[in-house]
Amino acid sequence: MLKGHPYGLHRVLDPVGAMPQAAWKLDNQPVCYDNEILIDVEVLNIDSASFAQIREEAGNHPQQVAAIMHRIVRDRGKHHNPVTGSGGMLVGRVAEVGPVIRRRGDLEVGDKIATLVSLSLTPLVMEEIKHIDMKNGQVEITGKAILFESGIYAKMPDDVPDRVALAVFDVCGAPAQTARLVKPGNSVVIFGAGGKSGLTVLRQARLSSGSGNIVAVEYGEAACERVRKLGWADAVLNLDATKPAEVYAAVHDVLGPDMADVVINCVNVSNTEMSSILCARELGSVYFFSMATSFTAAALGAEGIGKDVNMVIGNGYCKGHAEFAMNLVRNTPELLRVFEEKFAIV
Repeated sequence: MLKGHPYGLHRVLDPVGAMPQAAWKLDNQPVCYDNEILIDVEVLNIDSASFAQIREEAGNHPQQVAAIMHRIVRDRGKHHNPVTGSGGMLVGRVAEVGPVIRRRGDLEVGDKIATLVSLSLTPLVMEEIKHIDMKNGQVEITGKAILFESGIYAKMPDDVPDRVALAVFDVCGAPAQTARLVKPGNSVVIFGAGGKSGLTVLRQARLSSGSGNIVAVEYGEAACERVRKLGWADAVLNLDATKPAEVYAAVHDVLGPDMADVVINCVNVSNTEMSSILCARELGSVYFFSMATSFTAAALGAEGIGKDVNMVIGNGYCKGHAEFAMNLVRNTPELLRVFEEKFAIV
């Protein structure tokens, strides 16, 4: 059997020597190396920023979305959006397990798993696109994928619908990181509070902060009303996060001059960095979970206004994040119901 590198370097075609995520093109041959898992893919969950960009490029036409996705995989050997730089994750059944992985003893052929690493580093063959959920970015396909020895995954739960579990796993880093950042009594501003990551962050922020002031920012009255009905935010503001002066004024009216201890950005559009930074207090924290973030814009923007804040890259991984997020949803009936309404029926 072919022997592979733990980090998948043996799959990199261009440029040679790059890591798989940064590489332009990967070898996506569906042949299992000794330290890989070969997966029969059922559903791709495309990253929110990536799917929004693809949908816009396609003029919101499903056939064009499919064509763009096929082009990305054909050109790159992975679903790594060249515009946003992001990918997503997948659900499928284990087709083959290399002997290095088998020695772990926790995975068998036929197990249904969700990958917890980005599609931007996952070798993928996409044979057919069967259905595209144009609202949520979940795409049913037939195809094959490869998970490296270093890749993390979660077995699909029996008590939660697959599409709901897929959506939760896709954003599981957000509530777990929120639990680390938000302390009792903290004031928190959440951008994109009505999306799937934002909803989990909103719930966790309320649990972690307790009596702290929670401000939810969404765009559009319908989205704001959905957030209001959950009752977890002290204020829900209908704002365009790409307009920092308006955002600052509105949040200032709610929180006063000190602004927020923690700001969490979960939006899927660009140019929202300054709104996030302006809403944080001096020496506060800004967590950019959104993959639409320009970290250059964030760093130079903070410098430009003389704002000393702790800016956290949107690391989607922290230890135990999948189980943490799934338990958050299980233990919050209102949150589970929202995810079921949004994802369980397509």
